[in-house]
Amino acid sequence: MSEIDYKRRQILIAGGITLGASLFPQLAIASPFKSTNPRQMSMCNIHTGEDLETQYFDGEDYLPEELQRIYQICRDFRQNEVAKMDKRLFDGIAKIQANLGHKGQVRIISGYRSPKTNKMLQKNGGVAKKSYHMKGQAIDFNLEGVPLSKVHKAAKELRLGGVGYYPKSDFVHIDTGPVRSWRG
Repeated sequence: MSEIDYKRRQILIAGGITLGASLFPQLAIASPFKSTNPRQMSMCNIHTGEDLETQYFDGEDYLPEELQRIYQICRDFRQNEVAKMDKRLFDGIAKIQANLGHKGQVRIISGYRSPKTNKMLQKNGGVAKKSYHMKGQAIDFNLEGVPLSKVHKAAKELRLGGVGYYPKSDFVHIDTGPVRSWRG
């Protein structure tokens, strides 16, 4: 293959990747934020009663110590297991809050879920066998003082991944899997 053919091939490959990314933006792995503003959040875990005030992104970098604090409050409280979670979840919640003008607490219903807890909850129904919670890629929450329907609408508009609407249980589920939605 000549050098010209090689360069032409590289250009075609790059063009194909660019075209693919524009046709399937939901496959892109990016934060819902484009800004470099610091991101802070007030959270509580409704099961443990723990509260957290954190600035987890300083405008340039994620702060590992603060992410650890978020992972702790989002842990599987039944097994007391902490796991690393996808930062895009927290960015997504922060973006939802910003879009709604919400300054109150994010109320965590379920963050990380161990396989043991997931299996136990499956017996009650409504829990996926291969839940994104077990991968640290899902969170169930509501926003203090905001109608759940507004949180649900804002989450769907974000197009971060999956969005489940559970009005009877008073939470919205978001995950960083494929873009899809359902009502529970």
